[in-house]
Amino acid sequence: MPAAVDASKKRKSSKNAGAPSKRRAVADDVADTPSTIEKLEKEIAESPSKLNNIVTLFKMLNVEESAKNPNLAVAVSLCRIFSRLMAAGDFTTSSRATPEEKKRTEWIRSTCLNYMDRLVDIMREADATSQTTALALSMRMIKARITHVPADEGVAWSNNFKSIVEAVIENQDLHTEFITKFLKGYEDVRYYTFGHIAEYAETRRSPEILDSIVSILSACDDVPSKDHKFENFFVTKNKQVASASEHKSRVQAAWVEILKNNLSQAQRKNLLRSMVHHIVPWFKNPHMLMDFLTRSYDTGGATSLLALSGLFYLIQETNLDYPDFYPKLYSLLDEDLLHSKHRSKFFRLLNTFLSSTHLPATLMASFIKKLARLALNAPPSAIVVIVPFMYNVFKSHPATTFMMHRVITDKKREAKIEEVGMDDPFNPTERDPTRTRAIESSLWEIVTLQSHYHPNVASIARIISEQFTKQNYNLEDFLDHTYQGMVTQELGTGERPLKKTPVVEYQIPKRIFTDRLLEEDGGVDSGAGSFMRGLWEFS
Repeated sequence: MPAAVDASKKRKSSKNAGAPSKRRAVADDVADTPSTIEKLEKEIAESPSKLNNIVTLFKMLNVEESAKNPNLAVAVSLCRIFSRLMAAGDFTTSSRATPEEKKRTEWIRSTCLNYMDRLVDIMREADATSQTTALALSMRMIKARITHVPADEGVAWSNNFKSIVEAVIENQDLHTEFITKFLKGYEDVRYYTFGHIAEYAETRRSPEILDSIVSILSACDDVPSKDHKFENFFVTKNKQVASASEHKSRVQAAWVEILKNNLSQAQRKNLLRSMVHHIVPWFKNPHMLMDFLTRSYDTGGATSLLALSGLFYLIQETNLDYPDFYPKLYSLLDEDLLHSKHRSKFFRLLNTFLSSTHLPATLMASFIKKLARLALNAPPSAIVVIVPFMYNVFKSHPATTFMMHRVITDKKREAKIEEVGMDDPFNPTERDPTRTRAIESSLWEIVTLQSHYHPNVASIARIISEQFTKQNYNLEDFLDHTYQGMVTQELGTGERPLKKTPVVEYQIPKRIFTDRLLEEDGGVDSGAGSFMRGLWEFS
């Protein structure tokens, strides 16, 4: 009876062992030739007494000490050998089998498991070509084992396939091969992969591993519907696998475990960006994402904006009750927003969030007024977005147009205002946008912007003072402006010549420094003039 092969044990090298002789090296070269491998495989197929050849082939596989340089020809040969043994029924015994037959079957099974473990080692340690081959051989062994030994189906999917999935996760070079050839093509492979990913992600993982898991899950963006027909199976059809609800439950569990991990800021942003299209559709209960979204909002900055985008989708599509949505959106309007590189994305989302005509006028007035205040210190490229945005809001919410022009019917109050002026009733420190009293205020900020130093800003600000003949503005036409682009356009590049020379100085002085301040000279005071002339003489 051949001895059991335990390839997981490392061979101990003797300190006194010398270098191998030339005769031994030549013998090894001969032993590893394709003809020798073919001969050993053929002998096993012809005679059960030649099972010891498997031990020889295991040594030739060259994975006992390291799996970095495996003999792929031997790996393929062993795959064929074990597949034939499975098909011949050598992996099972009857109740009437002798102890010797049972012992032989047990040896074949344990040796096959050792071979499958070594394939996983190759997937982890060897070069790219060897890894791809080992993946293909591993999947062939899974299929052969389940096909010819049906009793081993549960063990094959839960143990052997689990090792394959973990090796793929930890080696990004195998992602494309595994996803294109197995994950996307077979329903059962997807089902069991999702389950193992959920289990694997329960343990806190490194950022690199999390990126790997997310890339695999994101590749499966075809969410099965209730009437989806499960037809493509790697092995055989399974009732449990052929269930859209079971698939969604497994993917949901996987995403939940990933979101529980200690994600980096970049990873959190990437997940929030793909939340609506790749994550939420898999959730049978999308409200489970609430904790992750609220924690992300508390992070601040662009992360808060992306989190609000996910919350808005849940409110709109799943009737999520989240009364703090608009107060949180309003709190994002601060002095840094209009100087941020995420400004364009913010206005795109803001335009979506405030698109409903059923929102109260007091709420809309707060957003208009807060943006008008921020526009006073905003760059020109931001102001040219704010004004068209306000115009669109005025068109969709006519009740807010009183902020542009309010007639005072009380003559005494009008006379008092003309005499001493009035305080702006708007409360900029109020966090609740329905209680800021913005609807009682006016947009004096826009009148200020009509005298802006940049002519484009001044021109676009004047549309608020003109008749609203345009239905609305397409915000996309204004979102990608930059200060550099506006200056270049204004100064001219040959396409738009200047109508008049811009004024550089109000008065060009004849001298810069004089002993006394002369209006006709345009000089500076005598102290500065004397000081500068003293420096000149000293030098």
